[in-house]
Amino acid sequence: MLARSPVFRWPVAALAAFGFIVLVLPVTILKAAAPLEAAQAILAESGIRGGLVVHVGCGDGKLTAALRADEGFLVHGLDRDEAAVARARRHIRSLGLYGSVAVEQFDGNRLPYTDNLVNLLVIEDPDAVSAEQRDRVLAPEGVAMVRRGDAWEKTVKPRPADIGRWTHYMHGPDNNAVVEDTVVGPPYHLQWVADPVWARSHEHLATITAMVTCGRRVFFIVDEGPTALAALDPDWQLVARDAFSGVLLWKRPVGPWEGHLRGFRSGPTELTRRLVVAEDRLFVTLGYGEPVTAIDPATGETLHVYESTAGALEMLHADGVLYVVTGELENEAEADTARRRGAVPPPRNRRVLAVKADSGRVLWEKSDADTAELMPVTLTVADGAAYFQNPLAIVSLDAATGEPRWQAERPVSVQRPAWSTPTLVAHDGVVISADRQAAPTAREAGRDGIDWIVSSRGGQAPEGEMVAFAADTGQRLWSAACREVYNAPVDVLVVDGLVWSGYLVFAKEPGITAARDLHTGEIVRQRPPDQEFFRVGFSHHRCYRNKATSRYLVLGRSGVELIDVQTGEGLADHWVRGTCQYGVMPANGMIYAPSHSCACYIEAKLNGFNALAPRRSPAADQASQPDESGRPDARHQRGPAFGQPVVAAPQPGPWPTYRGDAARSGTAAMPVATRLRPDWQTELGGPLSAVVVAEGKLLVAQIDLHTIHALDAASGEPQWRFTAGGRVDSPPTVHDGRVLFGSADGWVYCLRADDGQLIWRFRAAPEERRIVAYDQLESAWPVHGSVLVQGGVAYAAAGRSSYIDGGMRLVRLDPATGELLSETVLDDRDPQTGRQPKEIIRGVYMPGHLPDVLSSDGESVFMRHSRFDLEGTEIDQRVPHLFSPAGFLDDTWWHRTYWMYGTEMGVGWGNWTNIGNRLPVGRLLVHDGDTMFGFGRTVYARHGSHVGLPQAILEETWPLEERRPTHYRLFAAPLPSMTAEEATAAARKGRRTGEPPEPGTAHQWTQPLPVWVRAMVLAERTLLLAGPPDVLETDDPAAAWEGRRGGLLRAVDTADGSTLAEYELAAPPVFDGMAVADGRLYLATVDGRVVSWAEQP
Repeated sequence: MLARSPVFRWPVAALAAFGFIVLVLPVTILKAAAPLEAAQAILAESGIRGGLVVHVGCGDGKLTAALRADEGFLVHGLDRDEAAVARARRHIRSLGLYGSVAVEQFDGNRLPYTDNLVNLLVIEDPDAVSAEQRDRVLAPEGVAMVRRGDAWEKTVKPRPADIGRWTHYMHGPDNNAVVEDTVVGPPYHLQWVADPVWARSHEHLATITAMVTCGRRVFFIVDEGPTALAALDPDWQLVARDAFSGVLLWKRPVGPWEGHLRGFRSGPTELTRRLVVAEDRLFVTLGYGEPVTAIDPATGETLHVYESTAGALEMLHADGVLYVVTGELENEAEADTARRRGAVPPPRNRRVLAVKADSGRVLWEKSDADTAELMPVTLTVADGAAYFQNPLAIVSLDAATGEPRWQAERPVSVQRPAWSTPTLVAHDGVVISADRQAAPTAREAGRDGIDWIVSSRGGQAPEGEMVAFAADTGQRLWSAACREVYNAPVDVLVVDGLVWSGYLVFAKEPGITAARDLHTGEIVRQRPPDQEFFRVGFSHHRCYRNKATSRYLVLGRSGVELIDVQTGEGLADHWVRGTCQYGVMPANGMIYAPSHSCACYIEAKLNGFNALAPRRSPAADQASQPDESGRPDARHQRGPAFGQPVVAAPQPGPWPTYRGDAARSGTAAMPVATRLRPDWQTELGGPLSAVVVAEGKLLVAQIDLHTIHALDAASGEPQWRFTAGGRVDSPPTVHDGRVLFGSADGWVYCLRADDGQLIWRFRAAPEERRIVAYDQLESAWPVHGSVLVQGGVAYAAAGRSSYIDGGMRLVRLDPATGELLSETVLDDRDPQTGRQPKEIIRGVYMPGHLPDVLSSDGESVFMRHSRFDLEGTEIDQRVPHLFSPAGFLDDTWWHRTYWMYGTEMGVGWGNWTNIGNRLPVGRLLVHDGDTMFGFGRTVYARHGSHVGLPQAILEETWPLEERRPTHYRLFAAPLPSMTAEEATAAARKGRRTGEPPEPGTAHQWTQPLPVWVRAMVLAERTLLLAGPPDVLETDDPAAAWEGRRGGLLRAVDTADGSTLAEYELAAPPVFDGMAVADGRLYLATVDGRVVSWAEQP
């Protein structure tokens, strides 16, 4: 858990004005106060205990730095004065805080943040920021502290009444998954994005198993184990982030948990109900068999442990009382063994307790035949009563005393998948139970308990029945047919007195088309099938429950689809989706989409943990954008070196750009010796990018410090450094004496190579708008560091997706002057409606654009699968090239993607394996135009392709034809002659004829390796590769993967893969972090060093 600083309190006087609370601090507090004391006072008075802090008028940066009281704060300073910004950056860097605290120059008129983002706004000059700007950027419950003379005025932005909280798995204790929120709408703006980039596995237990939100925070339980290796032990954490800025506030370890290798979409359903939040307390079970713990939502500190609830399985909170279901594991040792292999056996002998949340006093307990086989996720509390369902009946108790109220016969199906459980909802005097039909013998069989079938098999959703009972008597009111969702219980969504439930397991089914009167069951509202509004696309619904707001049904058929409950209109956004078994969470005026592991729509879909806001009204959108008319320098700015002489080398550098050339081939135009020794090393601190070498200099980006470093290539001596306004995620490009690079601040920079002076910068982003991305501020339209220069033109792309924030921008610039030559807007929404076009969906394919380091073959420009001509116009993409569907810079080794030489990756559940088995693909590839060298898996299986999975797991969870373990190996193969389309067609034919999916390209050779290759370069007849030692052969695989066990450098003969030389490394290189130039091998390492290796004398 992150450390917290002491809190100081100060007396204030208050008054209310225009719905905002305004407070004035006594003059004596901050008069001549030291920066640390002033920061402590400001934070204490504001009440802000973490999140995004903005300091306007930051000056020398001393107060700015002090405002980062602990690791739960992200701080951003703004100042109009360029010299002040430079001083502030030097000070913050001297403290080792830069990145978590950063400073930028701004125009003094408009705050460069998206709406509702800032938690604390500290303003030195009351005239520097208008009230309109202040209120626009402040998050709900955010605070502005404005200096007025020697006093500070405090303004609190109230929480709007039209946004809602989501405190339980199914919203509240009544299990009605509907939030009173009229702001949530079709996603359009990205509010924030966070780790993990991908869920760990599509074939196993969901990476994020529970999520809730209340007040200013969102909480979730996540497995932070390596994405690259699902076979490694999980690292379960309870995480708190700010709900509006996404800043990481704190985290705590959780465990033991359900076995992370349990088959996907196979339950257990209770995992989602182990996390509940109230205004002042977060309730959680911090491991299997553990009692419920109450935690301070602001700090993560333990407030109370409810020892009486040991073995807690799920819980609800209502009116200051915790209602907890507990159970017993029959054999703890057997449970531990089962956890390692997959699923933990279901607990038995369940009981229900009611516990006072403030004191832990047990109010009542029920532990008898009624509760022993209590059906998971059916405990419900509403209007003074508690309800649950067992195999035979629905049971109602007095919530205050636990005394029985009534029972109503309701037998259940007693042999069922472990994900399948009745849906029980209590609302406005009615209790609704919806479940699959029980067999006629269920009443008798139910006395012997439930036979839970742990299986990942999908689509087993037989016809069911939804029955309504009177909440006060248990009298049966009405019934109707219903059906479960795809590997998820039946939807029962009560919106404004109407019950919505439908048929949407498979794509051909109509969806939720009818709404019934809650009290009579009469159909009172109908709507057309979903297919009239959008193409469903994927063959089946996503593997999670649907939810709703007071305006929309929030479906998960292929992505996120919103159904207007008044008009029936359907709005589809398939470029975003939720995580397996949980789905998405609509709350706080946004849709929270946790990280997924889905290969569908991979050419268009967002990745990461995303918080998505609806589109602002035209008036609000206009008000949020600056008026740049009459300001030619708004996007193009000249630096002090503009128009000054630039000394260029007579020949291009040996490795002047990312991966050596515009094609990103990873190939050097010169040999390198195999008898090497360390020549020099320079410690900069990480994380570092890959390196480039040209004109006598080595250039590398210190990514999170926003800084480009130039070192002397022969000695490693620092030459200069330059700090941009945001992360620089990849190395610059050196061209004609100039250093060009992009930054996450949305700008393209050009520096003079000999001294690092700014020549020009151009804003590729359409406006200055910051969001929080992976715990730093970035533009809504970031630019990758490595700029493409082709034919004397610089190319850069800004943006995150062609479906969000108005799409992406592809700009062409004059490298010498920064003049804009052309700009291509990549927006795949319908230009008239602003929505996702209906006709573009083709099954699991969806066109779109996602950012990447650009590449070129001299005739085209490529961005992942997308292709453009040299004028920036999009053209037919069917020209093979080297790319990664996840992007060149994705270093996670997510199991459903790879690098490839082709035109597109097969997508969906199985098509991605078709390409993998038919073309030479890998984790890293280099080529010389004729031969491809790579490090990749031996086979790609539809059920995972996870390296290192135990054979027992394969035998228990995979179909017979898919029980093929996969490993890594080095290979050489001819460049593919088969296109991606041909590879897919061949693989499909193989499936029809029963032919095994063997590789379609014969390898010239393959070699097993004692190293997992994280960097590779080709230098004529020598292949140089480096990485950690074989992770699965060490006693601490996680440490080896992270680089804490050193690394290996190997030189390999390209003719047959034989070893020419091998050396130990103190630390392995960063991903793709090697370069060859002037007879030297250069590495950027995971421990923050740049190392040069030269030929031994």
